[in-house]
Formats: sequence, structure tokens, C-alpha cells
Amino acid sequence: MKYKAIVSSDWNECLAPSGPFDPISFTYPDLEPELSDLFVKYTGNQISLSEAAHRISLLVPTPITEEQMDAYLDASFATYSGVPDLIEWLLSHDIFFMLNTTGTQGYFQRAFARNLIPAVPIVAAGPIIRFPGIAGDLRYMYQVVETRHKPKNTESVMNVLGIHPSRVVIIGDSGGDGPHFEWGFSVGAYLISSMTKHSLSNFCEQRGIAINKKFGVSYLPGEKRDRTREMQANFLELTELISAVLGLQL
Repeated sequence: MKYKAIVSSDWNECLAPSGPFDPISFTYPDLEPELSDLFVKYTGNQISLSEAAHRISLLVPTPITEEQMDAYLDASFATYSGVPDLIEWLLSHDIFFMLNTTGTQGYFQRAFARNLIPAVPIVAAGPIIRFPGIAGDLRYMYQVVETRHKPKNTESVMNVLGIHPSRVVIIGDSGGDGPHFEWGFSVGAYLISSMTKHSLSNFCEQRGIAINKKFGVSYLPGEKRDRTREMQANFLELTELISAVLGLQL
């Protein structure tokens, strides 16, 4: 299939209000403070993602099971308004959509199995939670073990599909997406920050990276997340912007 463009997007706190470690803190509530601290540290580029994953492996008494992940999804799964519609719109207009996230493979395995997320061709995600059957699923051929793997994943898919960098849209929210934005800026991709954290704004400002569009809530240093305000954004509104950026005739 000939794709017109690529949208490569983060997931947690970007398209969905949840964090990548939420299934773990849901299963082991006592670990929530430590998991939150690790999340802040790696998204703020204070420690590496692999170091955060290593520390989590030492904290969790037993690996998360499919049943525990399903229980979490039953209780807590949510996306921001219009996200499933946006994904379906992109795919229906021959725009290759890939998830490129520090969220876990197991989360997406179970979310797809329960039809909570539209089927997407590529899910580059973290392997710290994964379930049987993933080895033969080509959707998971790319991984995110370090945040710097995000740009490598997007560039690889771009080259495989023969898409010019000017027809790549990158969506992210925090400093963990900084390397992705840095690469995207260097090649001329279009950068959208969603629910923009100060860690991403600061990363970009320090390196002279221009974010093309800030969507949803943009946070000041130290400002706490406001889920009520975040949920007011409708991601389907991005179709008009993406159409204009890519010059689509709709």
C-alpha cells in the first residue's frame, strides 16, 4: 500500500491521560509514589528509560499477568476525546499511523485484544511488560528501550515506506519525546506537542527546536496536570491541521 505520510505519536499523557506505569501501580498501589518519581525522572531526562525500567523490575514482586492488565483496562482505560476517530481518519486517508511510546507492549496487546484502540500497523513500545504471542506479531517489530529509540523507529519506518521527512508528523508531550522532536526538527518534520509538559518545552528551547503546534493544555514549570482541562480537547480537530500541513485534497 502506498502511504502519503506518517504520523508517529507517543501515547501516555499525549493521546491518553494514563501513564506508562499505571497498570503496575494499579496492581501494586504501594509502589505508586516510587513509580511516579521514576516517571518524572526519565521524562525529565534525569535518568535513562532503561535505568527506570531496571529499577521497576527490582520493585515489582511478580510480573504483571494478562488478567491483571485486563483488570486495569476494565477499571481505567481512557483516551482523550476524539483520539480513536483521529487514528481511524488517518488510516482511512492512507496516512501511516504508528505508536512510538514508552508505554508497554503488554498494555497494547491487551487493549487491541479487547478492541479498545483501532488497529494500527506499528506499535513501538517498551518490553518490560509483554505477553505470549508477541513474537509473531509484526506490529511489535520495533521497541522503545531508550527514548532515543523513538526517532530511530520513525526514521526506519519512513525509509521503508519511502516517505519524505517533510511528510512526517511527530506528536509528543514531555522531555522523553525530546530526542524525537530534535531529530524531527533536524529533518524538517512537523512537530505537534500535546498536553505539553515544561520538560519538553525546556528541552526544545535549550536546543533551538521550534514546536510547530501546541495542542491542548500547555503546562508551566511546576504546574500540576489538570485532567478536566485535558479532556476538553478534541483530537479530531487535528484533521484540519494535518490536512493543511500535508496538502491533502479532502
